[in-house]
Amino acid sequence: MNNPHIQLNKNRLVSFLGKPATDFTKEDIIRFVVENNIEMINFMYPAGDGRLKTLNFVINDADYLNTILTSGERVDGSSLFSYIEAGNSDLYVIPRFRTAFVDPFAEIPTVTMLCSFFDKDGNMLQTSPEATLRKACKAFTEKTGLIFQAMGELEYYVIAPDENRFEATDQKGYHESAPFAKFNDFRTECMSYIAQTGGQIKYGHSEVGNFTLEGKIYEQNEIEFLPVNAEDAADQLMVAKWVIRNLAYQLGYDVTFAPKITTGKAGSGLHIHMRIVDAEGNNRMLDKDLKLSADARRMIAGLMVLAPSITAFGNTNPTSYFRLVPHQEAPTNVCWGDRNRSVLVRVPLGWTAKTDMCTLANPTTPPSNFDASRKQTVEIRSADGSADVYSLIAALAVAARYGFEMPDALEVAERTYVSVNIHDEANADKLAMLAQLPTDCAESADCLERQRGIYEEYGVFSPRMIDGIERALRAFDRDEIERAKENPELMLRLVEQYFHCG
Repeated sequence: MNNPHIQLNKNRLVSFLGKPATDFTKEDIIRFVVENNIEMINFMYPAGDGRLKTLNFVINDADYLNTILTSGERVDGSSLFSYIEAGNSDLYVIPRFRTAFVDPFAEIPTVTMLCSFFDKDGNMLQTSPEATLRKACKAFTEKTGLIFQAMGELEYYVIAPDENRFEATDQKGYHESAPFAKFNDFRTECMSYIAQTGGQIKYGHSEVGNFTLEGKIYEQNEIEFLPVNAEDAADQLMVAKWVIRNLAYQLGYDVTFAPKITTGKAGSGLHIHMRIVDAEGNNRMLDKDLKLSADARRMIAGLMVLAPSITAFGNTNPTSYFRLVPHQEAPTNVCWGDRNRSVLVRVPLGWTAKTDMCTLANPTTPPSNFDASRKQTVEIRSADGSADVYSLIAALAVAARYGFEMPDALEVAERTYVSVNIHDEANADKLAMLAQLPTDCAESADCLERQRGIYEEYGVFSPRMIDGIERALRAFDRDEIERAKENPELMLRLVEQYFHCG
């Protein structure tokens, strides 16, 4: 029980079985079910709308339990994905044992697992977002010899009746404490449930956005995760959104991951942090001098080149582009920098100082010589809650891989680097040289069409999937979106229409 991945782990299966979730087998699941009087099994799987769907099984007997764990079940793919025709729509869903958790909301004792889709021939459905992410990570490793890891910052608004007591300062909610922050207890309870499902959480806090509208308080919160292998990062984000919505429903709150609520107030992003590690788990983001490594800058260069088309995966409805405006801590220009929140890709403050800050703060504590350089990541700040997280992180893995394949990657990284706020007047010349992010869904589709060959390379994204994404983006009324930018009532109607996106 000395394994640090098991000790203090909140997932009941991990603590009961005494092994990390990555090592779960079918026999482990059966043993847990039998010895813990589990009565039901739930399969969950992401569909084309970006939400988790659920299939329930009551455990009739041991043979039936073995059957569903081994063979999964048949589902109607045409009801889950718009690009699957009804005449040939049967798919299999097969559980992935490493995702198993005890459902924290079920009154009947239930074990839930995420599933993968398979076609009629027993092959993984190549057009599913989850399979696409798997292929993107495989291609990244095959071409670089490294492993692509990710984690998300999940921002959301909690909405409830305004009690007009201990009012928080408008747009000053960052890290606010109770009673000025009203939903800290809700957030920490969400974090506890997410940890029970296997989510590796870094921390949670209240965010900048805080305002009242028509008798309701809107409070922005954030739950941030630890970096893990990219496939697991997507799974954790999906389950976390499911947890937050379920708990809000139980408590009578509303929540939204929508990118924008109203004009002049902070929007919610889905910032994704990335890092590259070697087969031994060593972080390759820094060199021996604790400076950003050449490999990290190659990865950033790939993100710079593909940034315009990445919005097709990360910003998928009209309200996404109400958020991507200047001076709102949301990016509009394709550039990167250190500790700079005006850029598209930010290199967060790293623990690269030569001092032992713990000892300085606590003189009675001896130096630990702890290597904190492993914490270094880079963060892309364009995406929001409308994204299908599997497709988004797959696109980021493609961009990271492409950076390694670009012969001029280090020059691109140098050319797109900014050291200060890009919107300062002194940087007008630099700003004029930088590419811009798309301003609406149709423009994102155009960018994707121009760069689609990079995503389709090595069979990562299927042409059919790219076609479907472009078609969905172009289906929005471009004129309506432009009018909404100058018409608060129309903007509000669009926000309400996409309130529960993702």
